[in-house]
Amino acid sequence: MLKVLDIGHSNYSLDTALSILETEVSQAMYSGRVKAIKIIHGHGTGALRKAVRQWCEDQQGRFRAVIPGEDYDLFHADSIAMRQECNLPYDPDFGRKNRAVTYLWLW
Repeated sequence: MLKVLDIGHSNYSLDTALSILETEVSQAMYSGRVKAIKIIHGHGTGALRKAVRQWCEDQQGRFRAVIPGEDYDLFHADSIAMRQECNLPYDPDFGRKNRAVTYLWLW
């Protein structure tokens, strides 16, 4: 199952957005039902994207993979494997090089 988490369109502060991200990721991992999370951080100034990706980097080893939206395509091995495991037949961002999203593939 893929969970979509939109923290980019609510005018959250960076701290609030990252706090929501941590809470949602922890709950998803604890539930065991969610296999991947699509984080929508938006384009904007890029500050939230950078903060989210830095947070992901700081969590190294916690996730099977972190896939930036610009890498989420047919030629990215983790993208293909995650889509197969989550049974994702369609995602409008697949192959679009969309910098406004980041995917977390959970263990």
